[in-house]
Amino acid sequence: MFFSLVLPAYNEAKALPAAVEAARGELRKIKGLRFEIIIAEDGAVDETPQVAERLARRFKEVRHLHSARRLGRGKALYNAFRAAAGDCVGYMDVDLATPPKHLKELAGYCRDFDVVTGSRYAAGAKASRSSSRGFLSGGFNFLVRLSLGSRLFDHQCGFKAFRKKAALDLCARARSRHWFWDTEVLVLAQKLGYRVKEFPVEWSEKGARGKTKVDLRRDVWEMFASIVRMRIALWRGDYFA
Repeated sequence: MFFSLVLPAYNEAKALPAAVEAARGELRKIKGLRFEIIIAEDGAVDETPQVAERLARRFKEVRHLHSARRLGRGKALYNAFRAAAGDCVGYMDVDLATPPKHLKELAGYCRDFDVVTGSRYAAGAKASRSSSRGFLSGGFNFLVRLSLGSRLFDHQCGFKAFRKKAALDLCARARSRHWFWDTEVLVLAQKLGYRVKEFPVEWSEKGARGKTKVDLRRDVWEMFASIVRMRIALWRGDYFA
């Protein structure tokens, strides 16, 4: 199997080298796996493009995909998946909130499933988060299950993989460009009958960065509004036209 791991990067100049080296180190341990790492640099305004170029020159497995303007998480990942050489494509957040040691499981499950997602709520998971974030995250996932008919327990963990054909189909249908994209593709995958695997991971709110980039007042409430928009779109059949 050829596995393409995408690192979405917007203003991640400081965190990017450690993320690339950690991911590369873990992927090299997996027997029989061919891989590449794609840095999907999304219109960064810091030194991320220069750092990404240096990493691509240093490691033969690393590629830098540049965007001159901000596309948003969903579109940046879609572009990276289309450019990927692998028959399986995945992504992980640069902050290493989910430790790269789980890449072996992520790539392994991708051999047998169309969509694979790490979970902070599945049995056996270990998650470290503030009580306020835990309450909001739990409430969000409950509403996704209740309102959108999902059978999964965690929709926002930034640690996922897809068979490439499934990834391109889901990305083409998805509408969100920001944080809700992760949830949207998982719900759509289930509605379309793809084989979905959820597995437990360790996860830390602060990751390797030392702080979270999530703005609870802005991003979380936008996610709740997105649930309503998706429910309406599903009812109207907009995703399946």
